Amino acid sequence: MFAHPTLPSATPADVDDSALLLDVREVDEWRAGHAVGAVHLPMMSVPARLDEVPRDRDVVVVCRVGARSAQVVGYLLAQGWDRVRNLDGGMVAWVQAGRAMASEDGHDPRVI
Repeated sequence: MFAHPTLPSATPADVDDSALLLDVREVDEWRAGHAVGAVHLPMMSVPARLDEVPRDRDVVVVCRVGARSAQVVGYLLAQGWDRVRNLDGGMVAWVQAGRAMASEDGHDPRVI
């Protein structure tokens, strides 16, 4: 009955070195485990830090499972970004795809 707009999305396999992987999870989630090469910008900080999100290259936004990142993608699209996509399945899918991870807390990388 109600249509939901479809956001541009990507799978973990779609993310290559030319794209910026923008992790919008909270600090504790980032420290526990994040994609190698990702940039951390917590979701609630995005509006105040828009100048840190490039417009001249592909940006793939990621959270734990894809819900928060979908909100950020929608927000960025509304602000005029056109090269932004949501990572389907988030960090859970990233791990399942066997993509590289790092941690900042001295433990093996993990998704919390």
